Amino acid sequence: METNKASCNTGLLWVFLFLIIFINGFEAGGYQASLYSIGETYDLSIMNMGLFASVELFATMLAPLILGSWADRTNKIKCLLILLVIQTVFSAALFISNLEMVFVVGIFFLGLTTSALQFIAIAALAEAYPVSGKKKIGFMTSMYALGALISPLFVDFYLRMGISWRTLFVTLAIGSVIAIIGTYANRDTCTEKSDNEGEEESGNTFIVFGVLLLCVVMCIYVGFENGFAFFVDTMFTDVFKSTNGKIALSIFWAVMIPSRILVGYFAKHAKRILIAAIIMIPVTTIISMMTNAGIAMALIVILGFACGAIYPSVLTTMLQFSGNRKATATAMITVSTGVGGVVFTALTGILADAFGIRKAMFFLSAFFILSLASVLYMKKRYK
Repeated sequence: METNKASCNTGLLWVFLFLIIFINGFEAGGYQASLYSIGETYDLSIMNMGLFASVELFATMLAPLILGSWADRTNKIKCLLILLVIQTVFSAALFISNLEMVFVVGIFFLGLTTSALQFIAIAALAEAYPVSGKKKIGFMTSMYALGALISPLFVDFYLRMGISWRTLFVTLAIGSVIAIIGTYANRDTCTEKSDNEGEEESGNTFIVFGVLLLCVVMCIYVGFENGFAFFVDTMFTDVFKSTNGKIALSIFWAVMIPSRILVGYFAKHAKRILIAAIIMIPVTTIISMMTNAGIAMALIVILGFACGAIYPSVLTTMLQFSGNRKATATAMITVSTGVGGVVFTALTGILADAFGIRKAMFFLSAFFILSLASVLYMKKRYK
């Protein structure tokens, strides 16, 4: 890294940008692991649990639509600080209040802030570190998986101790405060001086249709991932009569970490990896047909590894189509993840009420046929 140390602070901005993404993953995994307990508190059916989950995911869809242009016009570090403050306030409110309406409003704003923080943090990292940013972004996606891995274990620990599920939200508030302090302290971080050595070449043309095909992939993937992650604990509890649902959720997220790191190292094969992962996911959803919790747990390892490969593969492939409008392309991808999360999570609950949770998982996996068709068409049209 080449920086002018005499005139500005190189700082550790990337550490706190990583922390922001880690907190986002921690919140997602923790909410997923807490959903069953939340449903008991508010006396929710499985369908209503799905609707509760989709409130946050709906907010994640809105965030890039209503905040994307604001982030482009404003200093990104300032945007991050404002959003972190909002996240802290609503996390604290969810910890303090017992009112159902406060929960719904609070979880909506958490979804809004976490989505915007992720989108803006990635852009801020790319701007501050134009030389090493691509490698750092690869590890950044692993931070999300790491947070989602740790939080279900943490939730399981304190729930077994008889502590309320609301503990998750005070933990989020504390993490957000640390992120605020660290980001503010490193707000004057220098931008790396790029000499273009070793950087991946890409065209300058923004190919909308290519990005839209990737949006289809991300919409279905995130929808399935959320549908599975939000209800895997319920499936283990109600179907397998097992208390290991939160461990299964942590395993699901854990294997995503090495998967995403490996995708980063083999980025030139991103399309092939993407196709393999898309095929592997519906194959391993025979989990839903299992009656043995041990076999299901083993298959979750394969499922998580396949799911982990999709996000970095899509981001890498996106560079081919984004040209000079990478922020716009990223926003489109982010919106598609929100749409998938809202629609498929709610659909999981509805299908589970109608046909049972195992068949609901199986039905969701069928949508990957559209993902496979999109990638194969993209590969053929844009060689």
